[in-house]
Amino acid sequence: MNRSGGQVSRTIDEFGDFAALDPFFRIIEEGLAGFVDGGHFFELLAEDVIFEYVISVPGYPRRVEGRRAVAKLYRGYGSNFVLRSADELAVHRDREASAIVLEYAVHGQAVQTGRTYDNHFVSVITIKDRKVTRWRDYLDPVAVFNAIGWPAQ
Repeated sequence: MNRSGGQVSRTIDEFGDFAALDPFFRIIEEGLAGFVDGGHFFELLAEDVIFEYVISVPGYPRRVEGRRAVAKLYRGYGSNFVLRSADELAVHRDREASAIVLEYAVHGQAVQTGRTYDNHFVSVITIKDRKVTRWRDYLDPVAVFNAIGWPAQ
């Protein structure tokens, strides 16, 4: 809260809040290098970007609209997972559709259980005017469940 009692707005520029996602950010920046403008992951996104989580986990939104909304969603990631690395990057481009498909893996640890977290993703990304305008994400939900210990055994 600020001195007048109102909420202090947090900007996306406060990248330290997203440290748990750094390996993800770096592999995406690497995969999109030369196709989009911007330095940090959030700078690659159009203001009105649409993220769709096609294969995900219960409780996670299916659709998020806008760069700030994506940042708000990702800001709490470190409460659940901390990534230590990302690899296995494969980049596929369809010039006619202005689309790029990224395949990659992330590795880290679930905060609550301490269990290893290894997951593979496919992200289908649409680019317009050198910014990401649409992101369709596919992941392995079983990898998430195993890391967080759900269901309890």
